[in-house]
Amino acid sequence: MNEMITVQAAAKKWNITPRRVQILCNEGRIDGAVKKSGIWFIPSTTAKPARQGKQTKSHTRKTNINVLSLFSGCGGMDLGFEGDFEVLKLCVNKTINKHWNVQKIDENWVRLPKNRFHTVFANDIKEDAKAAWTNYFGKKGISASTYYLDSIVDLVKLHQENGISVFPQNIDIVTGGFPCQDFSIAGKRQGFDSDKSHTGKRITDSDTPSIESRGQLYMWMREVIAITQPKMFIAENVKGLANLGDVKAIIEHDFSTISENGYLVVPARVLHAADYGVPQSRERVIFFGFKKSALTMEALKALSLAQIPEDYDPYPIVTHAYNNPGNMLLPPVTVRQAFCDLDEPENSADVSQQKYSKAKYMGKHCQGQTEIKLDSIGPTIRSEHHGNIEFRRLSIEHGGHYVEELKSGKRERRLTIRECARIQTFPDSYDFVFRNSQSNTSVSASEAYKLIGNAVPPLLGFHIAKRIETLWEIYFGGDTGDRI
Repeated sequence: MNEMITVQAAAKKWNITPRRVQILCNEGRIDGAVKKSGIWFIPSTTAKPARQGKQTKSHTRKTNINVLSLFSGCGGMDLGFEGDFEVLKLCVNKTINKHWNVQKIDENWVRLPKNRFHTVFANDIKEDAKAAWTNYFGKKGISASTYYLDSIVDLVKLHQENGISVFPQNIDIVTGGFPCQDFSIAGKRQGFDSDKSHTGKRITDSDTPSIESRGQLYMWMREVIAITQPKMFIAENVKGLANLGDVKAIIEHDFSTISENGYLVVPARVLHAADYGVPQSRERVIFFGFKKSALTMEALKALSLAQIPEDYDPYPIVTHAYNNPGNMLLPPVTVRQAFCDLDEPENSADVSQQKYSKAKYMGKHCQGQTEIKLDSIGPTIRSEHHGNIEFRRLSIEHGGHYVEELKSGKRERRLTIRECARIQTFPDSYDFVFRNSQSNTSVSASEAYKLIGNAVPPLLGFHIAKRIETLWEIYFGGDTGDRI
């Protein structure tokens, strides 16, 4: 096993400052560097990163595929599209995805490669979401000005009614997980008849649900697509949407009529995160839409078929045997495996591992009063848990099963912020709890739970992104050109 050294040791070895080493680690430019409990460690054999010259930067610009992200939250889907983050080695099926060019960090962890996708616009209405997003992606070289703290309704109106060019040009893909509480099985399932406005506030009794209500915000995503004319779009929502009357068919139809039937929308499909190496019971419905005039004739014909050929299918290939057995499929990743090398909160230097809900056990009749099963996939990390996140372990009197842990002095407690992030496949280098700074606002533990629960698992996002990246030239031909 490769010996790991500290930032200070690497700085001395390379004759640069420790601060510079930390910056290089945050930018993902040191091969094999991994952040554990808030501290960077570097393989002793790793060479000093080369300077980024003009030729390297020009090559990066030429291969960019520009992404406009809507309802971005803390950036789970964005992280998947950008790539270049660490995941458990068990999460990656190298037999199926040989082309991923994964780099080994140590016996448990690997780093996923940087993708061609480049996020040029993001937005949300939650200040905490922007703070967490810019804190992480700022270290990757993406400016905080990329993220707009505005309702998508207001942004579209600025463009349409005031002639302000809000959205960047040369957009290749629009992604968006439009608000899903109104379609969720865990919620009231009001769907198109939401009682929330586009700013998240409750509509008064005198108001009527409209196109600006939360349940119809996908229509404003539709407007952004009409304005920016991307080659394709990807929309995401909860599984409950697919089972709520004819909502799925209505949304598919509404998306297909963008720009006078200018987009081909393939039938939406529900993906289970555990089928892709995510240690969590989480299902999401994914919509893919393609600009007809941008597709090659062969791709347009293939994507229009009732049964899309495998070589053109935009949905990622299953890699883990959660729902279906297969010779090349890996076993589902368990919570125990996801929690490898995590210290107990009182022993951890990672603030996100130190923080967890102190809500008391309230009985099995309430939500979130169960103990997670370490040797299975985890529960769905919810955004609306109200402090009732599941327990990492319960006391014996409350029905706990991890007797040896309790005997060793480990306490009854709920899942920490970092444990929830691990279940969602966020890397440990993503900080969820931090204080105010000159350039950013703070994020509390309570808000961190919500941000994590609202997000697309980054690994699932990476599967989607990598599949599209692989098929990009097959769909559209050629390259994207030299773009900034």
